[in-house]
Amino acid sequence: MAQVEATTERVIEADADAVFGALADYRQTRPKLLPEHFSEYEVREGGEGAGTLVHWKLQATSKRVRDCLLEVSEPTEGQLVEKDRNSSMVTTWTVTPAGEGRARVVVTTVWQGAGGIGGFFEKTFAPKGLGRIYDQLLDKLAAEVAK
Repeated sequence: MAQVEATTERVIEADADAVFGALADYRQTRPKLLPEHFSEYEVREGGEGAGTLVHWKLQATSKRVRDCLLEVSEPTEGQLVEKDRNSSMVTTWTVTPAGEGRARVVVTTVWQGAGGIGGFFEKTFAPKGLGRIYDQLLDKLAAEVAK
């Protein structure tokens, strides 16, 4: 099994604190940011940054649905880490200032992929698909913090 990694990055025209606050708000803002690939969204504990437990289903392809139960932590300032209790998947959101009134958002997801030929295809195609999903989410994030 090889580690699979998908990374997407965007500079958003908003203050880094506002961007981080929107991402960390799992009760009100985060549900508005999710593209159609996410379903059954539910905050089970907390709702604001570290200590949050959130559930969703992620449909990456027509045949691949991942049932996620994520524990949220904030190991460093400007960083949210979502660890899936149901798999090896870990998503890290890092928000840093990128000049006056701008923020750089980097989202990286890693997991242990399948072995064999299936693993080859997963490592080749999954990062691109997940990147497209995160691009949609970051578009919605940019629009939300611009309000």
